[in-house]
Amino acid sequence: MAALLEAAKRRNPLPTGTAAVGAGLIVAGISAYGFLFVADKALSKTEYSPLGALWSLVFLAGPGLFLPFEQEISRALAERRARNLGGAPVVRRAATLGVGLFLGVLVLLIIGAGWIVEHLFDGQILLLVGLALGLAGALAGHLTRGCLSGTGNFKGYGTYIGADGFIRVLGAVLCLVVGVSVAGPFGIAVGIAGLLAVPVALRVQRPHLAEGPEARLAEVGSALVWLLIASLSAFALMNIGPVLVKLLASDAQSEAAGRFVNGVVIARIPLFLFQAVQASLLPKLSALAHSGQIRDFRSGLRRLLVVVAGLAAVGTVVGAVMGPFVVEVMFPDADLGARTMGLLAAGAGLYMLAMACAQALIALGGHVDQAIGWFLGCVALGITVAVASDDLFFRVEVALLVGSAMAFAVMATLLVRRLAVRGPLVVDSGDLIEAIHEVAIEP
Repeated sequence: MAALLEAAKRRNPLPTGTAAVGAGLIVAGISAYGFLFVADKALSKTEYSPLGALWSLVFLAGPGLFLPFEQEISRALAERRARNLGGAPVVRRAATLGVGLFLGVLVLLIIGAGWIVEHLFDGQILLLVGLALGLAGALAGHLTRGCLSGTGNFKGYGTYIGADGFIRVLGAVLCLVVGVSVAGPFGIAVGIAGLLAVPVALRVQRPHLAEGPEARLAEVGSALVWLLIASLSAFALMNIGPVLVKLLASDAQSEAAGRFVNGVVIARIPLFLFQAVQASLLPKLSALAHSGQIRDFRSGLRRLLVVVAGLAAVGTVVGAVMGPFVVEVMFPDADLGARTMGLLAAGAGLYMLAMACAQALIALGGHVDQAIGWFLGCVALGITVAVASDDLFFRVEVALLVGSAMAFAVMATLLVRRLAVRGPLVVDSGDLIEAIHEVAIEP
């Protein structure tokens, strides 16, 4: 029996920690749809539209600005653990940089408050407050998540993800119960959830961060600029669609952003599945690369990309066939057809493949390569929006698809080149991501 269990474990294609993170992502995914469902019921179409723009901005700017700190903390802690060095100085250094960035962005929000409130939030100042709270929550959350993933504490990591979503939908339900009919309080619920989820996660599992050698700026800051470029570009490709719809819509299309965001969240359901792998993948890929196990690195990554490609293909077909029905059930009167849902799902699938390549490039030290890939993807998106059809939804759908395709193509090319300089690719008949299973991530 023990041999059978061990064989099953080795055949599992997913990295250790995926189950815990996956559970949190299931809660987060259900909560995301739950929040939008409740808000759609409580608000008129014109009120729901600026809330959709806020939703997209929070999940663009928050992770876009602060996910790099999570990535660098996770990577640096994994490397320090491999050398039996305490990681507390790394976290302090990253937190100082993160707070400085947040304060700088806050100043920009204050300066641009008038334009943002008028053009994106339809005059509702509480939505701007929600955006600021969302950025603060993203900072606190990504610092916490970096500590948890870098020390192998994926139960706490998954708890944070789940609590973040659950608190957000709880806030929406509270707004519905008390009869809120304007978007502002819902925006506060969007923003504050990330802050409240931090103590919940740390109560479940607190990372052990021992003192160690002082962290030089280069240890956590040398790649941050490139990671910031990459992260902002990547999350723009994922989340900027509803914002573009809001900015490009005519007065007669004031509700369009709300309808579009409903389609986006349904079309990218497969992304929730992939993120469970991504969260635990980077520390292990970093450890494999750092220890020189390039053969195992290639073998595991190669098979992972096959799995992701399959998930992307299935997601595209299901999105085109079933997407319109699911959106109509979840959000009546959304009026999104097979073309819209198919293109959005295809874009999400290409985006997943780009994410997998980006993680591998980061683990190999290719921060610049993945930044180039994401940035060129955004350039392609912008050009496509400018030259595509006048049909509001179609031009944004195609732009998101083209942008993700460009990012994937560029990063795949750069990844193959980076691996080639270390020797020929190894075709191995071993188990999927077997090498990654051999890297201990528990304390």
